Amino acid sequence: MRATKLLSILIGLKHTRVVGFEFSESALIINVAPSTRIPCCGSCFARVRKVHDRRERHWRHLDFAGMRVELRYAIARVECVRCGVTTELVPWAEPGVGFTREFEEMTAYLTQRADRTTVATMLRIAWTTVGSIITRVVARLQPGSRLDGLTRIGVDELSYRRHHQYVTVVIDHVLGRVVWAHEGKNADTLREFFSELGPERGAKLEAVTIDMSAAYIQAVTEASPNARIIFDRFHVQRLAHDALDEVRRSEVRELKGTEDATALKNTRFALHKNPWNLTQLEIERVAHVQKTNLPLYRGYLLKESLAAILDGKQINVARAKLGEWIAWATRSQLAPFQKLAGTVKKHAEGILAYVATGLSNGRTEGMNGKIRTITRRAFGFHNVQSLIGLIFLCCSGLVLAPVHKKPILRPLKC
Repeated sequence: MRATKLLSILIGLKHTRVVGFEFSESALIINVAPSTRIPCCGSCFARVRKVHDRRERHWRHLDFAGMRVELRYAIARVECVRCGVTTELVPWAEPGVGFTREFEEMTAYLTQRADRTTVATMLRIAWTTVGSIITRVVARLQPGSRLDGLTRIGVDELSYRRHHQYVTVVIDHVLGRVVWAHEGKNADTLREFFSELGPERGAKLEAVTIDMSAAYIQAVTEASPNARIIFDRFHVQRLAHDALDEVRRSEVRELKGTEDATALKNTRFALHKNPWNLTQLEIERVAHVQKTNLPLYRGYLLKESLAAILDGKQINVARAKLGEWIAWATRSQLAPFQKLAGTVKKHAEGILAYVATGLSNGRTEGMNGKIRTITRRAFGFHNVQSLIGLIFLCCSGLVLAPVHKKPILRPLKC
């Protein structure tokens, strides 16, 4: 078997001929050419017969047995009727890119599973090059627009660096994947999402789950007034837990220096846990609070009652119970819960929408946990675009396979 035929089978590139090779000090250089005789325009892909000139170029390909491999070809500049003088289209790489598609897809596959420094070291490329390759692969392999067919979405923000630097992430509840991400967490940031979504696709939105951020509420109401706003159930419960903590700390300050103060300090975790998860010791601590500190126990009951309402399945029953809860919290003489009652009353319809639909930001928070793992794996990000590129690579439903799982050009016959 001729060496050129063997190399053609090994590199596994369609519509590509191997015409020669040579070894340099650092790499195996394979001379290649497109299998078509008439070049195509790299912009409009039309066949062009008139060649302006040719220039030798190299493309990085996958290594052979640890040896660096480069493809070499005298690429033509063609005179296209539509586009003018432009570079010829080659079948092994994107226009203007110095890496083959197989090399880029292997880079992206490894980046889904390892940190960028490891990938850069393994493939012998620059750290920043990994980021640019990720961006190209995601754009090339993403099927259609991520914003098509959205009906139920979740919106949440994610802190990626200190000093309050955030990324707003939009999740598709139906498919469970990230469809949009952008730096910032204010109303203008979310307006950019709806601007990209457009009025036609925005009109198809049925539900949007968010926290009680006034900025997000304003942006959703302006852009998609027909969409049902659903406030995250776990965010509402978090507000009740915070109110209970404020009551507990207030009671501890009033009893400072007494044994009762020490006893109340040790009840924090017992008061926050679900009743069915309490240990025997924690049950005794809650019972002690009931006997010795009625204001704190009242706050505990308010917290548990709100959770029970949100666990309900009947919207009319939940509406009546929530009204009763607001009245109880208002006259409870506990300032944190009185403040919470005002918040719940203001956003009652969005809170009750959770009972009606069962949608929450649980999926969004779970995806944010995955993104935080990516951030820790990279030891932080100095550039937000690098983070967004990795978010789409790992969390947008893009499935990559290593190159060896793809069929080669033909079976090897010796």
